[in-house]
Amino acid sequence: MTYSTTVTTLRGDGVSLVADLWEPRSEPKGTVLLLHGGGQTRHSWQRTGIRLAQQRWRAYCIDARGHGDSQWSPDGDYSPDAHARDIRTVVSDLGEPPVLVGASMGGMASLVASGDEPGLARALVLVDITPKAEPAGLAKITDFMQAGLSGFDSLDDALGAVIEYNPHRTRAPRVEGLRKNLREHEGRWYWHWDPRMLSDRTNSAAAAAERESRARAAARAIRIPTLLIRGAQSDVVSPEGARELLELIPGSRYIDVGGAGHMVGGDDNDVLSRGLVEFLDEAVLTA
Repeated sequence: MTYSTTVTTLRGDGVSLVADLWEPRSEPKGTVLLLHGGGQTRHSWQRTGIRLAQQRWRAYCIDARGHGDSQWSPDGDYSPDAHARDIRTVVSDLGEPPVLVGASMGGMASLVASGDEPGLARALVLVDITPKAEPAGLAKITDFMQAGLSGFDSLDDALGAVIEYNPHRTRAPRVEGLRKNLREHEGRWYWHWDPRMLSDRTNSAAAAAERESRARAAARAIRIPTLLIRGAQSDVVSPEGARELLELIPGSRYIDVGGAGHMVGGDDNDVLSRGLVEFLDEAVLTA
């Protein structure tokens, strides 16, 4: 199946969002929004976007506010609700309910947006995120992000930091791919996201109970086909957290990706994409 790709700008809630649009040449089965995790960019979804277009799905890989080429929040609001408002604004301009596929931060925003507005989405796919997140795993992510705030002398130094964060990753990251997540300024390389994200109160460990309560309420309101894709070695989503989500959203499906951690797409994108396509064809098209 042939496809085309273009870079486009979408309207968020008071910010402009940049996205890669992967589109099949023939009539698409529907639209999928691919939403990355905190500290990532739209490029983390590239292989999945291609796979979806090959299977006749229109796919938008979107840079979240404050990430990649999208605008930074004018007031520093990077809460799940702010990201959810961006999703709702994008969907309102699409003219059709899309499938929301969100990893970590993008998944939490998708969950909140879908729970708050029934009918917003056609289906929901959460990649290694549930209302209950393990504090140790979240702390590890925060420590990694904070350690890079001062930048890196070279791309190789940034690559070393990524490998140290996830030493068991089967597919080692490459400098060429990592470059898309970094920006150069005065001879140093910095992650391509707004540092104010780390100081947002709603993203702090102290606000964990509040976030979980908000997410559980949203999950209870979900009435659309839902799939949870969890990394079997995830330190963010436990088996207990996965079971709780399945109870909160009756009829939801679950895939455990063996050998993958929290960064499921990077650890085993082929399994993720295959499971996603099967869910879209089996559960979404027949709903």
